[in-house]
Amino acid sequence: MMRSLWIAKTGMEAQQTQLDHISHNLANVGTHGYKRSHAVFEDLMYQNLRQSGAPETEQTNLPTGLQVGLGVRPVASSRTFTQGSLQQSDNALDIAITGDGFFQIQRPDGTTAYSRDGAFKLDATGQIVTSNGETLLPGITVPQGAKQISIGADGTVSAIVAGNVAPQELGQIQLASFINPNGLSPQGQNLFIETAASGAPQVGTPGTNALGTIKQGYVETSNVNVVEELVQMIQTQRAYELNSKAVQTSDQMLQRLSQI
Repeated sequence: MMRSLWIAKTGMEAQQTQLDHISHNLANVGTHGYKRSHAVFEDLMYQNLRQSGAPETEQTNLPTGLQVGLGVRPVASSRTFTQGSLQQSDNALDIAITGDGFFQIQRPDGTTAYSRDGAFKLDATGQIVTSNGETLLPGITVPQGAKQISIGADGTVSAIVAGNVAPQELGQIQLASFINPNGLSPQGQNLFIETAASGAPQVGTPGTNALGTIKQGYVETSNVNVVEELVQMIQTQRAYELNSKAVQTSDQMLQRLSQI
């Protein structure tokens, strides 16, 4: 009987982990480039009380066995990298990736992180940076007084510089892709970093090598579907309640046993 208490307890912990993911998704429903995640579970080892195929008599073997599972545990967080909706803005430095790929961001410690958040700004030196002041790679500097900043679908950045009539090319944005984006490690601030599971980044020009293209004047919104998350929340709540009910039932059966 104590076995059922432990099994129900693991079920409650698993559903709590799922609710943590749902809550995080709903909290980031308005975050640029956010990708929804969910918990992945596996059943725990089984207690083998009767082995399948074991001899029952000299002439017969057991067609089935008797195994009792010992519960469940969360083993991974799976992230869905589907395209978020594109929202138009009035900022010339807002850019969205249509398709696969990540922006490359240089962190203060010199390492490179990756992001789908394309809401960029200019810092005091004219460099294109994130909302947290981290530099977009490769570094592109917009001269003071530049007008009509244009970013092409292939990532080419150009502007009309003072004293010139024709647009001047300032640089080109490069995108990175990974063979296993789910292996990237989220760091907060809309950033991911490379891991051994994600593989090395494949850097290229937007629109080549299966990389997406750049769309200026848009930002990619979160791919969280609020209705789906609410349905998942209800299912998680019901599963948690059923596991807690199993704990109560096991406790009542133990009390009845002690009264015999």
